[in-house]
Amino acid sequence: MRTILAVLLLCSAAASMALAAEPSPELIAYGKSLVEAGDCAGCHTADPARPFAGGKRIDTPFGAIYAPNLTPDRETGIGAWLDADFTRALRTGIAPDGSNYYPAFPYPYFTKMTKDDTLAIRAYLGTLSPVVSRNKPPELRWPFGYRRLMRVWNAMFFTPGLFEPDQSQSAAWNRGGYLVTGLGHCGACHTPKNYFGADKTAQALAGSEIGGWYAPRLDGAARTGLKSWSAQDIVEYLQSGRNARSHAGGPMAEVVVNSTSKMSDADVRAIALYLKSLPPARRETIVTPPGEAEMKAGQAVYAKLCIACHEADGTGSPRIYPPLPGNALLQSINPSSTLRIILDGAHTVTTPRALNTGEMPGYAKQLSDEDIAAVTNYIRNSWGNAGLMVTPAQVAKARKEN
Repeated sequence: MRTILAVLLLCSAAASMALAAEPSPELIAYGKSLVEAGDCAGCHTADPARPFAGGKRIDTPFGAIYAPNLTPDRETGIGAWLDADFTRALRTGIAPDGSNYYPAFPYPYFTKMTKDDTLAIRAYLGTLSPVVSRNKPPELRWPFGYRRLMRVWNAMFFTPGLFEPDQSQSAAWNRGGYLVTGLGHCGACHTPKNYFGADKTAQALAGSEIGGWYAPRLDGAARTGLKSWSAQDIVEYLQSGRNARSHAGGPMAEVVVNSTSKMSDADVRAIALYLKSLPPARRETIVTPPGEAEMKAGQAVYAKLCIACHEADGTGSPRIYPPLPGNALLQSINPSSTLRIILDGAHTVTTPRALNTGEMPGYAKQLSDEDIAAVTNYIRNSWGNAGLMVTPAQVAKARKEN
């Protein structure tokens, strides 16, 4: 009798522990908000019908990597992982089997996350429908396919550690710093990289080329950064994909739709507060204006194809057709994003806060490399703008990258 009673008590205790281990609805909701802030779906969803099932190809200068399955399938996803496995993966870049992840998975940023936040993310991912989707091996050039090399890379470039709040700043500023430098991993796109693909930390958020686009400066540079933007400009841009100064395009448009437009007002304002506090991380490049002939050639193209939407003075129709004077992205040291838009066209993203659309046709077939170079130089150097000269060879290169 005592043995049976003991067994019953043990079973009851085990059941109670299992129930206690079930994440609360509040924790799951918080985890969902963190997943959105980190834009996890942006990389881990190849097929919208199978969210977070992985398989999306991520191209890097060293070859391609395929994002893994984050659904709770026990064989091909993370269903069999322990909580400690998940936290270690996010904060140190080490898989449950002890192998190293490549930093295309932004663990150098996620290392700043608290353990509680990593477990909240896991709690939310655990509510997803399990999907059988086997992870694809990377397609990296030799010798980068040897994961053991990541131990050397980590020793040289990875500094693990939580985000350290600045006690002299407000709670909102520190929240913004946590999101920008940690979970939001903004520097993964916006910070220049060295030869080995690691951040140039001394130039944090000073702009970088990525996938044929240019992620512009997020620091306080006067001409090409955010000095001329107010905190409210940043908030509006992140929440709607547009403001009176610019529109989101390319990869950033996806980030707005999938991530920042879904974040809480408080978190978006915290990001804006933090970004507005950043001084320029490097000096802006001195620009020599294009010659008169180049400007006239560009003006002719502009008058024929661009003036109807962007107006003669470039002011456009803010929040529908972006203004060109003082446009920071337009004046960036790297013209990749501008060339991409002229070649391929642009579609203004829609979000719950901004439903009206704007369209710009692509001119890849209509204009020569010389014409596109000329009109790019014209808009980058008119109305007080200043941008480095763009050559027809750069346009030809951008065409090939399409």
